[in-house]
Amino acid sequence: MAVLGQMSIIINLKLYKNMLNTIKQILGFGPKVDYAELVKKGATILDVRSKGEYAGGHIKGSINISVDILSNNLNKLKDKNKPIITCCASGMRSASAKNILKSNGFTEVYNGFAWSSLQNKIL
Repeated sequence: MAVLGQMSIIINLKLYKNMLNTIKQILGFGPKVDYAELVKKGATILDVRSKGEYAGGHIKGSINISVDILSNNLNKLKDKNKPIITCCASGMRSASAKNILKSNGFTEVYNGFAWSSLQNKIL
């Protein structure tokens, strides 16, 4: 029983750390990413909103795979070493997508947060 309690604490600490890092990034604390430079170097922009949200507006050339089906559609992202910038409406789903990609061997994944503000950063 003690082992299960320790595992629960470790899992909760990892979740807390991920949440804290996401909040830091949203508030502008943490490493700065040059999204425009990543795009110039061929980064894929992955919009993880629903098809309906994507149809309402998106970054030209982006790929739409909803975060809820991303795990089953990783084959659509062929090169695990190519930079990927995730985006959504606010940054929460794109953070989840980033974690999914990283845990599946994608090496260079960046959370671009809201697609509308990302669009302004890559122009």
